[in-house]
Amino acid sequence: MKMSLASKADRKAAADAAAWMFNVVTSVGIILVNKALMATYGFSFATTLTGMHFATTTLMTGVLRWLGYIQPSHLPFRELLKFVIFANFSIVGMNVSLMWNSVGFYQIAKLSMIPVSCLLEVVLDKIRYSRDTKLSIAVVLLGVGVCTVTDVSVNARGFIAALIAVWSTSIQQYYVHHLQRKYSLTSFNLLGHTAPAQAATLLIFLILSCTIAVGTNLSQFICIGRFTAVSFQVLGHMKTILVLIMGFLFFGKEGLNLHVVLGMIIAVFGMIWYSNASTKPGGKERRSSLPTTRPQKHGNLGESNEHDGKV
Repeated sequence: MKMSLASKADRKAAADAAAWMFNVVTSVGIILVNKALMATYGFSFATTLTGMHFATTTLMTGVLRWLGYIQPSHLPFRELLKFVIFANFSIVGMNVSLMWNSVGFYQIAKLSMIPVSCLLEVVLDKIRYSRDTKLSIAVVLLGVGVCTVTDVSVNARGFIAALIAVWSTSIQQYYVHHLQRKYSLTSFNLLGHTAPAQAATLLIFLILSCTIAVGTNLSQFICIGRFTAVSFQVLGHMKTILVLIMGFLFFGKEGLNLHVVLGMIIAVFGMIWYSNASTKPGGKERRSSLPTTRPQKHGNLGESNEHDGKV
């Protein structure tokens, strides 16, 4: 019996690690490819490019459904509509926030998504965080802030855009986890419902960026489904550090100094601390469970039980 439990725990740990690596590789890859597209080749249509990403993801989920790898599932239209509204506000809000704000304030806005996500989980899911978990999150915020926040200037319209971006992105990421639990949807099922709706509001194609985007979107859904939006935000800042490193390697070392390196080291330390703190007993507890609507079980593509033990 103990061997069986240990084996199950090992398989879950391996699947969790694979999910994070999938998300990190594709997220860093798409940022570097998009940066090359926009900075080197002058492609400046960010929202159109996002529409292309979702169109490609829609095509992928359609092919998998046709092949029988994705089984039919149900997501109420009202839930889908709310998700698409939050997701599109997130996309537009982040782009407008970057356009209207200084890079420093834009980075501060991104960092504020972690406390907002924490607040959503505390209020809506009755999550309780231990002292070590809270301190580890603070260390991650400090480290990423030190190495990314430089000039900070604020204006009224930029502040409003950042506020919309932060809340819509945090709610959208919380909603990914919420919908998977409430309707017992796999990552592929949820992506199959949401990607066509988002593609319809945006649109079109760019091969290399779109191919990597499929992996980015899918890995995000897998990670948030297996963990929570807060864990995704905290450990996801590994991508911020990697993007900085890859940017220095491929696009010049301007801005690389001891200040930035120190921030990277602090952030990585905070991520390791958070990972350890949140997995300890009492590190992150759910006070009451959300009632779920469980449809008839079907086979799915490469997912064992995504609803076991979120971190």
